[in-house]
Amino acid sequence: MTADPLFYEIFKEIPELFFELIGQPGKDPSIYEFSAPEIKQRGFRLDGLLSIPKDNVNEPIYFIEAQSYKDDNFYNQFAAKAILYLTQYQPPNNVWYAVVIYNTKSNEGHFPGYLSFFQPHLRCFYLDELAKNANQSLSVGIMRLIVESKSEEKTGEQARQLMVQAQRELTNTTLKEKVLEFIKVVVIDKLANLTREELEAMLNLESIKNSRVYQEAKLEGVTEGVIEGVMQTKLEMIPILSGLGLTVEQIAEQLKLDVEIVRNNTQQ
Repeated sequence: MTADPLFYEIFKEIPELFFELIGQPGKDPSIYEFSAPEIKQRGFRLDGLLSIPKDNVNEPIYFIEAQSYKDDNFYNQFAAKAILYLTQYQPPNNVWYAVVIYNTKSNEGHFPGYLSFFQPHLRCFYLDELAKNANQSLSVGIMRLIVESKSEEKTGEQARQLMVQAQRELTNTTLKEKVLEFIKVVVIDKLANLTREELEAMLNLESIKNSRVYQEAKLEGVTEGVIEGVMQTKLEMIPILSGLGLTVEQIAEQLKLDVEIVRNNTQQ
């Protein structure tokens, strides 16, 4: 994965936000299955794939990559992964899209002219440009919360605004609780030094205490599964980044992990 592993959790746990981002908020996410399949023989792995059962051949499948740094070889690799996947798995779908989510347009690398066949399938989204919209969507806001480096105060302010927006815009209770919980997990991941009391104060949890997701039991345990999923994704990324030539220190910085954790998992 080329961006924060929290993106993996969005695609997996809240695909509604992905479809909102690409301008298809009415898409039924229940028909899709999320995976991050490995492409055999080349050691490639997709950031994410939203595929559907064989009886929905008229719906598109989505290859997803989140990119947070400039890489002039990115499009070569993305096209290779998509084509190798189609060749190996031979899905029955007639339509497919390759979706790239950039934190900023300046991180987009060179697009080679010889990949012209790939371009009609390509859809790029730039969070910095989408953020300029006065009515910023919830999906854009949450993805910006993941990738942007801000002070503790500004991170808390941004998270509170997103929680209010989620409370206001989402009518599905289950989806609302998942989104609120995910925002909290992002803050925990970015500000790991916070105590529970500091987190409650930062996010103004008292103001939404009637929301089931933030009842006492929720605060103590419900988000553990999501946090464990994020950690597992990070651990799975260690050998991949190591294979790309990153040092233990660089991997630790990229994944926001302790150096010893990275070193121990690199040696396994």
